[in-house]
Order: sequence, then C-alpha cells, then structure tokens
Amino acid sequence: MNPPKNIQYLRKQKEEARLGGGEKRIEAQHKKGKLTARERIDLLLDEGSFEEVDMLVRHRFTDFGLEKHRYYGDGVVTGHGLIEGRQVFVFSQDFTVLGGSLSEAYGQKICKIMDMAMKVGAPVIGLNDSGGARIQEGVVSLGAYADIFLRNTLASGVVPQISAVLGPCAGGAVYSPAITDFIFMVQNSSFMFVTGPEVVKTVTHEEVTFDELGGAETHATKSGVSHFISENELECLQSIRKLHSYIPQNNLEDPPRLECRDDVNRMDEALKTIVPENPNKPYDMKTIIDSVLDEDDFFEVHRDYAQNIVVGFGRLNGRSVGVVANQPAVLAGVLDIDSSIKGARFVRFCDAFNIPIIIFVDVPGFLPGTDQEWRGIIKHGAKLLYAFCEATVPKVTVITRKAYGGAYDVMSSKHIRGDVNYAWPSAEIAVMGPKGAVEIIFKKEIEAADDKEKATSQKVAEYREKFANPYIAAERGYLDEIIEPQQTRPKLIRSLELLDTKVDSNPRKKHGNIPL
Repeated sequence: MNPPKNIQYLRKQKEEARLGGGEKRIEAQHKKGKLTARERIDLLLDEGSFEEVDMLVRHRFTDFGLEKHRYYGDGVVTGHGLIEGRQVFVFSQDFTVLGGSLSEAYGQKICKIMDMAMKVGAPVIGLNDSGGARIQEGVVSLGAYADIFLRNTLASGVVPQISAVLGPCAGGAVYSPAITDFIFMVQNSSFMFVTGPEVVKTVTHEEVTFDELGGAETHATKSGVSHFISENELECLQSIRKLHSYIPQNNLEDPPRLECRDDVNRMDEALKTIVPENPNKPYDMKTIIDSVLDEDDFFEVHRDYAQNIVVGFGRLNGRSVGVVANQPAVLAGVLDIDSSIKGARFVRFCDAFNIPIIIFVDVPGFLPGTDQEWRGIIKHGAKLLYAFCEATVPKVTVITRKAYGGAYDVMSSKHIRGDVNYAWPSAEIAVMGPKGAVEIIFKKEIEAADDKEKATSQKVAEYREKFANPYIAAERGYLDEIIEPQQTRPKLIRSLELLDTKVDSNPRKKHGNIPL
C-alpha cells in the first residue's frame, strides 16, 4: 500500500534536501578529494545518532536571480547527535549549494543550534567549507556573520567550541573559528585568510600561493591559528572525536573519567637518568610526559607551533588532565612570545572547563633580544603568568631541572597558587644561571684575578653547589616535596585525588584585563 500523498510529498522534499546542490556538484566535491557536508557528519557522529534541524529552510531573496536557486537547507546542514554517547551540536557547511556562501537564513540556522547548545549545555562543532558571504544578499549576509560571532563570544567558556576548516574560509568568515577553542585543518584542502592572494598581490605586490598564505601547514607552524593538522578529512574527524573524549560537556561539569588499565603505582626507573648531568645538554620532555601519563594517552595540541613548550591532554588514573611543559630539546625550553601565547590559551581553556593542569618545568628564562623585546615579550609573557595566576583548577607542578628567574615564578610556582609543587633532585632553582650570576656577583674579584677563567669556574662551582639545587626552595616551603623521578606518576595521581574537592575563587569582578 502506497503512503498518502502528503507523506510522499514530504519524503520527496527531504530527498531533494539531502542532495544539496545536486549530483553533479556532489561529484565535483568528490573529485577535489573532499567529502560532502552530510558525509562529514556521518563520520563525525555515532552511527544513526544525527537529528537534523531546519532541513527544509530556504532563503527568501529574489535579487540578482537568487529566486532561481532556492535550495533546501540553503547551504548548511545543522542538527545534533552523539559522540561516544555524549550530546553535541553540529553545523556542516555545504559547498555544493552556492559555494557554501552564508546567507541570512543560513546564519539563522547556525544561530539556532548554538542557542540550543547553550541551553542544553553541550559542545558545538562547526565543519567549515564556504566561499564566504553571499554577495547577492549584501549587508544582510554580513549581519548574519555578526550574529554568529556574538554567539561564539557568549558561548566561550560556557560550552566547548570546535572548528574544522575543510575547505576555504576567507574574509570575515575566519573570525568565527578564531573565537572557538580549537581549530582543525587538513593538508592541501583547507585555507584560511582575511584577504586572498590576489588582494595581497594588488596591495603589497607579494606573490604568494593559497597554500603559502593560509594553508594548513602555514597555520599549524607559523601563525598558530590551527591547533591540529591532518592528512585527510577522515583523520581530522577522528581527531575531533578523540579531543571530545577529554573535555566536559560544559563549564559546570567535570571532564569524563575512564577506567584506567595502567598501574597507578607504576614507576619508571628510566626517569632516574633522563636528565643529563651536563645542565646544558637537551633531552626530550615528551619522554617524561609519556612515561608518567596513563599508557599511550597523550593527545598533543599545537604540536607543530612554538615547540619550545608542549601542551596537550592526557589521563592520570583515567582522569582527564591538561599538560603544560617546557621542552628543553627546542631552544633549551626558553619562554618566548609564541610559546607564552600558546601556553596561556591552553591553560585558560583547561581552567574554563574544570580540567586539572600538570606542569613540567625546565626553563632557563625568557628569550632575550631586540626582536622579542620590540614585539612585546613583556606583555605576551605576562599572558602566561596571568593565565596561571587566574586558574582555579587543581595545578600540580614538577620541576625536573632549570627554573630560573621570572620564568620560575610564571610556571605555576607555589607563589601564584600552585597547589602541589614537586621537584626532582636535579632541579636548579635560582634567579639566573650560574655563569651569568657569577659574572654579576663576583665581577670585581674576577677582574682582579690573575687567571680570570679559573676564578670564574671556581665561583661558578661555588654558586652551583649553593643554588643549583632544590633544597633552599624546599627549606622555604616553596616546594612541597623533593621526589625521586620514578615516583612522579604515583605522586601526581595522589595529588589529583587530594585536590578532587578543591575550591578556589577569584575576587568578584566582571572580568580581568588580561594583557592582550
């Protein structure tokens, strides 16, 4: 028996909506190596969980022949579904419909699910693939962008916001992903820029390709705009699912906790010798991170940008944690402008969403030089300091080697509300490195000596014996305990258990004025 005509009509309209811009445009999308808006949603969400909203919305404009191109959905697929059984809201821009250009109706669809996400308290994931504003709609299209920007801003710190750029994202369109918490890009198919290569050539006479100007590699390594880079869309969407496993639904919930199959009391004897005896010799901090966290569980953020600091998510006894660590294998782990910004943004995300932070410290100070000073290392370095000071989530610090000067203070020291502060016996906590300190403190004695080199080395040895260790800091209570390196994992797990009920707060205010 055939269904009633009204049911047949409904099914026909929905089938038309599912085709977006039609078979030919879908084929063209596939030829570029790109998935369609709906295929992306199917791969991102748990199978069969997607519930579409506003499937039959169409624009209402008639200028410039738009009345002949009234596609159902109007260029964006919106709705909600599940990732590992947890609720998320999604919008997926459809390049097969008018190049994915944003219209008034399109903007209203995105705003509707963002408003719903705020009410429900669930993350918003945006899959971006758009030619930009729908020029035929003029200022109305610009207004639709601004409506989205406002919601991005109001949702910031309330629900997690994740953006995947899976095609072009240009002009004003870039500012919605820029306000969100994390941006994913795909090699050879993702592009983000405020002005394209042709405009750049006209204005500045620079010859630059799309990839060089705003490709995934550029934003993952040079600008830091992109947090993650993937080889293809499938890998990108799987990475979003993995990121989601570490973060809570909203700012009122704790992050998910999984069953831990790794021994909480596991001790890695190799950590005893990982820090070289020569204080100037590098080592890889990621080896320590991987050893201490639950097995195979470090998900690095901003892997290819400002590599002198390492940030990312992991688990300790199944509990989600954020990790911030100086990387002595790159620029000796020094703090500079880029690493300070990278670290500060990550710390503030963790603090907004109740994720405890583990800090590994091996930092010789801030990077000197005219380039850094003229570009504002003072205000940018202050961002990382501000972020750690402001954070009220549990913070557990481990000093593995150097903690010199202001950088010691900045890296979640006890003085800026570090909750539990450990140091390894190899830790060196001082105002500056031995040689620089000696050249200041004993300047006259060294200048008067017959053998200046010998006098310097003697004073360096004296200084190192007195200050290049963690014991004076421990005497003052600036460290809670000096621990053997192999004890780090169980000590961190016990500290997090202790801090599980931690309550801390900041003075009542509208908001602080972070040094932007």
